[in-house]
Amino acid sequence: MTQSQPKNPLHGITLEQMLIDLVDGLGWEAMGNAVPIRCFTHEPSIASSLRFLRRTPWARAKVEELYLQFKGHY
Repeated sequence: MTQSQPKNPLHGITLEQMLIDLVDGLGWEAMGNAVPIRCFTHEPSIASSLRFLRRTPWARAKVEELYLQFKGHY
């Protein structure tokens, strides 16, 4: 049984979709300025970013925060 999360603006959005939306809307350079991690600033790709963010909770939290700001949830 899945639980409903009506107050969670990230519910149902995958990390990959967040990255795609951010790259399309902001671009890698702006993302690297907002969240200065190597996978955004040196030869960026969705695949390398996903690998890093899945293993690094603090970085994922910053990307989720950036996504919420980008989508206007803050």
